[in-house]
Amino acid sequence: MDGIILINKPQGMTSHDVVNRVRRIMKTKKVGHCGTLDPMATGVLVVGINKATKALQFLMSEEKQYRATLKLGSATDTYDSEGKVLETKPFIGYDHLEETLASFVGDSLQQPPMYSAIKINGKKLYEYAREGIEVEVPKRPITIYSLKLVEAHDDEITIDVDCSKGTYIRSLCVDIGKALGYPAHMSALVRNQSGHFTIDQAITLEQLEENKGPVMPLEEVFSTYDKIV
Repeated sequence: MDGIILINKPQGMTSHDVVNRVRRIMKTKKVGHCGTLDPMATGVLVVGINKATKALQFLMSEEKQYRATLKLGSATDTYDSEGKVLETKPFIGYDHLEETLASFVGDSLQQPPMYSAIKINGKKLYEYAREGIEVEVPKRPITIYSLKLVEAHDDEITIDVDCSKGTYIRSLCVDIGKALGYPAHMSALVRNQSGHFTIDQAITLEQLEENKGPVMPLEEVFSTYDKIV
């Protein structure tokens, strides 16, 4: 059985936890994923089974779509609601929200969070962070293709983001907060699309346990690519 399974990742599990669960359900060790989701995030996680694990590298570079909620007035060390609060500021409102959001569309250099899996000198950033070691993290080029306001209610703003591979939505939330004059963090995140795979195609781990599928064959996975015979 070779192919792709689209999992709707539940909150509280790491992407690696999902891979381990799929290994047990599908009774195979050859399972991998592309496009890591943080434990607090939910949504589309592309999981490869057996020979399809070798094809995941070709799906890594595709764009992603997210719905994120950011909370103004407090910053955390992890850039999300699970971290330690570092700074607070009373919320008294803001101006020019839509213009501020529009300013983030396009190419830019983004500062990744210290609590991330990026490797510096062979060691993951979150490992340095847990040990209290400061390292210089270079900014990375990203592209925001579109950023739309879904709703704004007092100190919480929900946005839809269409972005390139490697974009950290946590960092984006922090940067939007700064532009509005507040410390901020990400309070919720759903990945609605990864490449051309959408959340309505994804199944839960419970559904996978029941049906052992559906497994998408590689011919279907790459059907949108050009063919050379």
